[in-house]
Amino acid sequence: MAAPHSPVELIEAKRAVRARMLAAREAWDPACGAALAEHVLRGAPPPAGATVSGFWPIGKEIDIRPLLLALHERGHPIVLPETPKRGNPLTFRLWRPGDVLIPERFGTFRPDGAVRLPDFLLVPLLAFDRRGYRVGYGAGYYDRTLAGLPGRFRLGVAYAAQELDEVPAGPYDERLDAVATERGVVFCKDK
Repeated sequence: MAAPHSPVELIEAKRAVRARMLAAREAWDPACGAALAEHVLRGAPPPAGATVSGFWPIGKEIDIRPLLLALHERGHPIVLPETPKRGNPLTFRLWRPGDVLIPERFGTFRPDGAVRLPDFLLVPLLAFDRRGYRVGYGAGYYDRTLAGLPGRFRLGVAYAAQELDEVPAGPYDERLDAVATERGVVFCKDK
């Protein structure tokens, strides 16, 4: 994929990737999240005691709930995002298994626990490359959030089929440290 040269080209390139991946994802099995959890726990576990941000999967996103439960059982505080007004970073609220979740816009859900900053972030995406760039849903919440949390480990979570040779990326796109899939963990590098 040739790198977009203008903001309009970048927007259009990302829009095309989103549409393609959303359509393809309909055929994939969210239960692959159990294998993803095993790979994370074995190959890229959070440091002891780290507060981990996750998210409640929507639609056909890979189901990371097995990972969230395993991390909770290992003593990690788990936080899930609260979606603010557009243009703002995410807020993270403490979650425990069994907590009632509050529906939000975009079909997301959040707990009503205390606000807490994560040390280790599980980041949803629609496409990724080995440089650590991702294409998300397009509202920029995670890029703004990651920019405001420097030094935290950023682990994308996805189906292996969401990997592309290169995703369109611009100056405000934040890179991931690694991406976990049902096939393993890919540690990202500069290209």
